[in-house]
Amino acid sequence: MQTAANLMPIPGHIDPVPVPRTLAPRSDGRIDLLGLSLDDLRMALETSQLEPRQAKLRAKQLWHWIYNRGATEFSAMTDISKTMHPWLEQRFVISRPNVVEAQVSTDGTRKWLLRSDDAQDYEMVFIPDADRGTLCVSSQVGCTLNCTFCHTGTMRLVRNLTPAEIVGQVMLARDSLGEWPSQPEGRMLTNIVMMGMGEPLYNFENVRDALKLVMDGAGLALSRRRITLSTSGVVPMMARAGAEIGVNLAVSLHAVTKEVRDELVPLNRKYGIEELLQACADYPGTNNARRITFEYVMLKDKNDSDADARELVRLLRKYELPAKVNLIPFNPWPGAEYECSTPERIKSFSSIVFGAGISAPVRTPRGRDIDAACGQLKTAAEKKSRAQLDREAAAGPNVFA
Repeated sequence: MQTAANLMPIPGHIDPVPVPRTLAPRSDGRIDLLGLSLDDLRMALETSQLEPRQAKLRAKQLWHWIYNRGATEFSAMTDISKTMHPWLEQRFVISRPNVVEAQVSTDGTRKWLLRSDDAQDYEMVFIPDADRGTLCVSSQVGCTLNCTFCHTGTMRLVRNLTPAEIVGQVMLARDSLGEWPSQPEGRMLTNIVMMGMGEPLYNFENVRDALKLVMDGAGLALSRRRITLSTSGVVPMMARAGAEIGVNLAVSLHAVTKEVRDELVPLNRKYGIEELLQACADYPGTNNARRITFEYVMLKDKNDSDADARELVRLLRKYELPAKVNLIPFNPWPGAEYECSTPERIKSFSSIVFGAGISAPVRTPRGRDIDAACGQLKTAAEKKSRAQLDREAAAGPNVFA
């Protein structure tokens, strides 16, 4: 159930506050254990009338099987007595996101369209490389920032994803890659970026709780240095993210003047460039070995001039930011009003930033043929009305058969 803590934290002209939506309980009455912390697991067992000392022991066993071994069936839990399996099965379930469609790009990128129990659609993407594999995770159903160059940004925001729905994306990817039990070496899935659908800092508590499960050394065991949280600049939440989550920070900058960033990233009208860069300077733990990444989409005749590149260098130097600039060739989508900068223009921009001693690689587009590239995530869910989705959810799963 969404509570006040799950809502957008900072109401205002730009900060949107969604209408809280109560998530319906499972039709079979069972409690989903996915997304629960060790303490939450213990409480769930005690609430189901298990004696406290036994609940503490069983919670540790369940936690290990769920997050370290990837189990979805209680019958697989060999250190829990067989006589207890039916008791657990009657009361609990360990879910995974429902996969509506799975696509594989010609370059090996994988995209999953996922559907929640209340008929909401969201997407995740896995990008394999020679030396790493990165999972792009969504934090909301839809998005509300209305960044004009981003296809995802044209969607309506429906609701925040729960911790179970966020960590479930990681679990599903590990299922698909056959990477259970957890082990630190030899993984294909080595990195996570919170760069999918939605603004993570507008769903702070759920993102934090999910990432704590991902980072726990006895569970999914992914180092915080392998996780990057991307924000469009929700300045009041950035310090809290640094203190309570502590992962790498990426900032969707995309422009160096107020006029252009106001257009591309409307949140800039509330939290301007200077305020944003000061928040970056204050973000804990940054240094030359742990730089802040600035995402910069290259738009023809909009933000790609040599003057823009020099102003970017000036701003990063002014705030003494240990920075890396990711230059992203614009990924076109139907109805987009922008064009991608020419290769020559991108090269010139990159050379100016590199010449100032700041890394400015050009990101190679991945998954374009399945609309999995940066800024392209947008599900079919936004084409449906809220009432239609509610009717489909009430009708049950057969409506999707």
